Amino acid sequence: MPAAPRVRPSDLFTSDEWAPFQSRAAWVGPLLVAHCWGVIGLAVAAGVIWPPLIPLCVAVIGTRQLGLAILMHEAVHGGLSPNARFNDFLGHWLCAVPVGASLALYRPYHLSHHKYAQQAEDPDLVLSAPFPVTRTSLRRKIVRDLTGQTFFKQRVLFAFKAFASRRDEDLAEGAVVTGRSVAPFLLVNTALLLGATLAGVWWAYFALWLLPLATWFPMVTRLRNIAEHACVEGSSADAFRAARTTRASWWERAFIAPYWVNFHAEHHLFMHVPCWKLPALHRAVRGKPQGARMEVAEGYLAVLREASAKA
Repeated sequence: MPAAPRVRPSDLFTSDEWAPFQSRAAWVGPLLVAHCWGVIGLAVAAGVIWPPLIPLCVAVIGTRQLGLAILMHEAVHGGLSPNARFNDFLGHWLCAVPVGASLALYRPYHLSHHKYAQQAEDPDLVLSAPFPVTRTSLRRKIVRDLTGQTFFKQRVLFAFKAFASRRDEDLAEGAVVTGRSVAPFLLVNTALLLGATLAGVWWAYFALWLLPLATWFPMVTRLRNIAEHACVEGSSADAFRAARTTRASWWERAFIAPYWVNFHAEHHLFMHVPCWKLPALHRAVRGKPQGARMEVAEGYLAVLREASAKA
């Protein structure tokens, strides 16, 4: 099992240049989690007060649900808090569980992805290997996401399969992150429904939490997966090409790629650098000769055109 190629910080930076990327602020991770839930809360309130805004609120909330998954991913790398127990509490109960995931199950899965990135043993290879596809195929995938079919498959069918087989390692990513986390997911979502009911807006749980979770969240998760690894030539042999970075405009950061998730090439180069330092790391790496080898896309539309270029 050959591991993916690796780069050491000393291959690119002096100790002084690298020092800013090693420090972690204890308050930033909790602040990001609070920000994510704050945006969700404001969007729910806006949808309740002005129902015509519900379609826009669904997109905002679905993107922040992806934000919770991204912050769970940050917790996998210990990035939410220097205190390991607090890091895992935030990453599991406030980020993973509400969207049907499990930090404990996701961590070994994801670290295996880093160890074998784009190698045959990479558990995420199934997400990028099929691309490029035809535009018709990509359109079908997005329609399945936006109509709730992907949600049903991952949150219902995969969960039943996981419980039946008791062998999560044999299943796709959907079951790995949801199979044994059904009970906590139902517990937290029951609490959300109860809170909405006590507030006199029971319907808001379905229209402004469950609907985004079943539609927009799977769609932007798919776009994230495509942008990160699909159609990157030489990704299995060159550490600088193990992933793609996508330059995201303000609207893409608001509706597709929150919390610097678009800087994925940098994350694969140095996975312990906190997510909020990735823009600075991007500039630092691109300032080195080796940085010219990185795959950098000019926006998510450019990535989708490349990923759907198959005739």
